[in-house]
Amino acid sequence: MIKICSFLPAATSMIYEMGLENQLVGVTFECHSDKPKVVRSYLEGTNHTSSEIDQIVSQSKAQGKSLYYIDDALLESLSPDVILTQDVCDVCQIDTSHVARSIYRLSKEPELIPLIPRNLEDIYQNVITIAKAFNKEECAYTLLANLKKRTDFILDTLRKNNAPLKRVMVLEWLDPIYNCGHWIPYQIAQAGGVDMLGNPSGYSIVTAWERILLYNPEVLVVAPCGFDINRSSQELEVLTKLDGWDTLNAVQNNAVFLADADLFTQPSTTVVDGIELLAALFHPDLFEIPKKLEHKYLSFRSIAKVK
Repeated sequence: MIKICSFLPAATSMIYEMGLENQLVGVTFECHSDKPKVVRSYLEGTNHTSSEIDQIVSQSKAQGKSLYYIDDALLESLSPDVILTQDVCDVCQIDTSHVARSIYRLSKEPELIPLIPRNLEDIYQNVITIAKAFNKEECAYTLLANLKKRTDFILDTLRKNNAPLKRVMVLEWLDPIYNCGHWIPYQIAQAGGVDMLGNPSGYSIVTAWERILLYNPEVLVVAPCGFDINRSSQELEVLTKLDGWDTLNAVQNNAVFLADADLFTQPSTTVVDGIELLAALFHPDLFEIPKKLEHKYLSFRSIAKVK
């Protein structure tokens, strides 16, 4: 039996979704799994603000240091045949080059399979790549067929109702403000929206507040990378104190929402959950929030009432 380590939470999620976890022997500290945690982070257990995390990341990059490290003794004991890695963002997760520097010391050198998703199609292709590593390619096609049914339903409903595109913005970070990149603009498009400030298939970048005011989105979704809605709600004042916040169409129309980042910034099949949530937020007259996602988002209005 092939033994595999997943050093990417997105890959771990897809492994479980395909029912292949019996061959999974090691994961990262962020993976939702009871498998041994091989990859750790120096930021584990901390509670920094968005601004503080941005500063730490900038400093580590300037110094050529990684925020992650590998438990070499544990990895040696697990003796994997394959390690799934990523080369999209060395801030969000450990990258392939870092892993490569560790495995040469192992008594058995595993094969590294890097996943490099830039858009939705890349993510779907990664499902096949992962399944092939397990010699279970058929599991990928079964999963992908189900995902396609879900996205086709949304697109068909939008077309049948001649639904207009909503002018939206998804934020990947709060302080400083980052737009959305990579596959998220494609999620938005499949949900019946358009984010003119996004960067399809590219990196998210710092975006000036003045540009957002001029763009004036009808719907604003706040989903900082690595944050859930409870974590994000602690820093909403970063936005609400900005000049012109109350003038945004999204604010005036009660169309500001927080969402768990794993629906968007994690390149897993959970992106389809994200599309379903966005469709319901953009076009509430056509779609309902799926029950399984009701705990994954909050409206700004509900938070403001509590406070």
